[in-house]
Amino acid sequence: MKSNKELQIAYGLAIILLVVGVLSYSAFPAKTPDQPVRLMFKCVAGKILFDHKTHTVESGYGISCSDCHHNLEEGETDPQACGECHEPESQDEDVLSRADAFHTQCIGCHKEAEAGPEKCELCHVM
Repeated sequence: MKSNKELQIAYGLAIILLVVGVLSYSAFPAKTPDQPVRLMFKCVAGKILFDHKTHTVESGYGISCSDCHHNLEEGETDPQACGECHEPESQDEDVLSRADAFHTQCIGCHKEAEAGPEKCELCHVM
């Protein structure tokens, strides 16, 4: 059986480690990336996990921000979120719903480039 002294040392060490962990976590917060790393889109066909890094110029596919964010003005570096114009249930006949806009954009690009998943279940995985 452990002595009282050993238990006090163990509890003391546990408290010190807890305090050091909390202070380290709050003193060195994780840097938020400039661009979203992954986005989760929800639709009736299932959730889609979109990874910007896979699609950008750096990945070798040569896709620029303005290829998808079609409203990006010349010289502008921060594109608007698609949902600012393409609402989930758009009532405007001239503006596609968010799901329809994504689907048209994504499947069209995949087919045109003959790259990436072209079957429904390869994108709609969750």
